[in-house]
Amino acid sequence: MNIAPVHVTALESLGYTEKEACFLYLVATHSGYFVARQFLAFAGLQGGQRMTHLWNKTQSRKHTRSHQMPGHGTVYHLFSRTVYHQIGGENMGNRRQHETEYIEVRIAMLDFVLGNPGLCYLETEGDKLGYFNGELKIGVAHLPSKTYHGRRAAQPTIRYFVDRFPMFFQDRNSTPRVVTFTFIQGAEANLSAFVHHLHAYLPLFRELGEFRFLYLARSDAHFRKAHELFHSFVTISLESNPAEDLLRYFSIRKAWDSREYASLTEDDLIFRNLAKQRFFGQRFEHFYRAWKAGRLAESQIRCQLTGSEMPHLAQFDAQILKPFAPPGEVEEADQ
Repeated sequence: MNIAPVHVTALESLGYTEKEACFLYLVATHSGYFVARQFLAFAGLQGGQRMTHLWNKTQSRKHTRSHQMPGHGTVYHLFSRTVYHQIGGENMGNRRQHETEYIEVRIAMLDFVLGNPGLCYLETEGDKLGYFNGELKIGVAHLPSKTYHGRRAAQPTIRYFVDRFPMFFQDRNSTPRVVTFTFIQGAEANLSAFVHHLHAYLPLFRELGEFRFLYLARSDAHFRKAHELFHSFVTISLESNPAEDLLRYFSIRKAWDSREYASLTEDDLIFRNLAKQRFFGQRFEHFYRAWKAGRLAESQIRCQLTGSEMPHLAQFDAQILKPFAPPGEVEEADQ
């Protein structure tokens, strides 16, 4: 990653060393929260002495607050408006206090960024708008957004990409540039937040000819299900005429289940075998049972699977996200 010298200089003017300024810039931009092991690994240090020094600096300047959190020990929150003002990020949501689950994900975000410094990140809301709306000419109506109604503001404020999950290119100079989206799984036992995230981004995905998606989690417990959900809600939704193919598959499957074999042709059976591999997962099983029982109309299926006439190449991958820690402290950080 290349941090603009102007941002480093701006934070150095608050009394921080170059290494501290670079670290605080990454915290402010990507997470808002950090733990000691992350700074120590970033600075190439071991032990807590330098961490105590940084903490004393940020606390005396009222730039951070700290609290204890299970599994992490002391967690530091970079909240000072002064710090964010120095890098032009007064409106960043990272300044605000959040719930434990949110903080867990933010610490994981910073782990990813610190562990992958060679990627070219779209760091801020402005960077993302500049790429999708400015460079690619995609209308803001297709971008994931959230509307905020302030007590004093006469007009509501629309913010884009409020999840702030890392978004990047593998190489700054590659042509064409293919963007990678990410989602970081929290401690939830289900994937409802992941499904919500895919729904929010699907209008943008429809506008992209090619993109990558990276699902990140502390364990591989949800990897298979996450891939199934991405296939069901994104891959199939970006294909041409998926609803008509699904309805044909349902019709053939119903005849097969009813043992009406004579009504099926060889082409039907070939289509059935291919469609069975294509339309896998609980979503389509639910559709089939509801359609077969008359609770789901064909028009409703067509509304949910509108498809796309534009060709798409969407690549999905899942990776374990390990804590970013100094050598010798990785095992402890994993606990």
